[in-house]
Amino acid sequence: MPVPKATAQGNRDDVARPWPALWSLVIGFFMILIDTTIVSVANPRIMEGLNTDINAVIWVTSAYLLAYAVPLLITGRLGDRFGPKILYLIGLVVFTLASLWCGLSGDVTMLIAARAVQGFGAAMMTPQTMAVITRIFPPDRRGAAMGLWGATAGMAVLVGPILGGVLVDGLGWEWIFFVNVPIGMVAFAMVMRFVPKLTTHNHKFDVVGVVLSAVGMFLLVFGIQEGQTYKWGNVTGLVTVWGLIVSGLVVLVLFVVWQWLLERRGGEPLLPLGLFKDRNFSLGNTAIMAVGFTVTAFPLPTIFYYQTVRGLTPTQSALLMIPMAVISGGLAPFVGKLIDRANPRWFASFGLVCLAGALLWTSSLLGPETPIWMFLLPSALQGIANAFIWGPVSNATTRNLAPRQAGAGSGVFNTTRQIGAVLGSAAIAALIQARLAAELPSAPAGAPASEASMKGVLPEALHAGFSTAMSQAILLPAFVVLLGAVVALFFGKPKAVDGWGSAASAGYQAGADAERSQDAARN
Repeated sequence: MPVPKATAQGNRDDVARPWPALWSLVIGFFMILIDTTIVSVANPRIMEGLNTDINAVIWVTSAYLLAYAVPLLITGRLGDRFGPKILYLIGLVVFTLASLWCGLSGDVTMLIAARAVQGFGAAMMTPQTMAVITRIFPPDRRGAAMGLWGATAGMAVLVGPILGGVLVDGLGWEWIFFVNVPIGMVAFAMVMRFVPKLTTHNHKFDVVGVVLSAVGMFLLVFGIQEGQTYKWGNVTGLVTVWGLIVSGLVVLVLFVVWQWLLERRGGEPLLPLGLFKDRNFSLGNTAIMAVGFTVTAFPLPTIFYYQTVRGLTPTQSALLMIPMAVISGGLAPFVGKLIDRANPRWFASFGLVCLAGALLWTSSLLGPETPIWMFLLPSALQGIANAFIWGPVSNATTRNLAPRQAGAGSGVFNTTRQIGAVLGSAAIAALIQARLAAELPSAPAGAPASEASMKGVLPEALHAGFSTAMSQAILLPAFVVLLGAVVALFFGKPKAVDGWGSAASAGYQAGADAERSQDAARN
């Protein structure tokens, strides 16, 4: 049954081919997710090419993460107001032009500025992808669509380091940004052609909510992301890292209180707190935060081990992820078709447990003499895990959302995932430093071991201690993702009429028909 849409004039139309629309969107989505990880393998070459230091080059990634995370709640709501297609296209243009700017940057300050603009473009695009899926696929056909979305998200996290290593070794660090330009042009043409204009909703714009959420998110994310840079002490004068984090939390509490007050007064808050009355939405956001934490935290100790202890190049170390990428990409669409006929909690819990097992397996292998080929085995298990995580968690979280809540719900979901990623990055960096201090008190030259490892200076006598420290660090994301598996077990099964999802599908159709009637009456 084709999924109807409404034009700006309130006339009925049909989205006869929703799949081309989805493919058009995931091309750009894949591109922006890759850019969250692709830069990590290029940092040494960027330092050399732009004649800068490690503190400056960290900002190349931090600026992107900050500009990406902070506006997500806002851009999700803007998609509801002005239409997800328009917001996606604007964000795609901003991201593509910023990518060109990144590649042409002649100094690190310009590169940092370009990366911030790139992150803002990504923040405009990301919530619209899930919002369109929610609105053009009815709930009982949404599983396969979320399977493709999940495969895209999982593959991007895995492919980023591989692609980055190949481009940096073959063409130079600039090409990790230049490659986005032709992809962005193709994605723009496809979105213009295949993605429909969906009904917009004349929401009032919550200016106070926008300011509070942006300030709170910025303070929290900046404090967590840059805590290690300032050694968790003073940032400047009387301003401390912990002061920023606490201030961010206080502002976010004020934001929630303001949203509650606005909702009680009959206004339209930026974040409809009623979304969290749905158990699956609340649990899904908790689970995806654990996933974001884990997939960001886990690669750091393993890449350090591969390059510092085993002497692999960036490309060689990234190639160990190939089983994960291939299995995840091949299996996720199949899983997506199954979750329309069964409760997604079993799929999500199975995937999260597999991911925890893969991390524990990898942790046990980290030693100076382990044959490299053995790391391909837990990598394959991670591929199975990813296929069972992204689609089922996303589908369970958004399945019960009404079409008019799609943008807000998508913004919350993606914000939660990104906050998990930032927490994972900060936590694993702090843990690695602590374990290195315990296992490797100092390098032979007297420098802290963490500094020595960053410079690739690690004598063979220190390999065992370094491997032990990295092995211990991996236990943290393994524990976090196990908590996510427990949460996923409590996903609820939608009420069925003549099969799982039928009632939800009927509710979706009724809601869509009601919205079209309201739009027609207004016009």
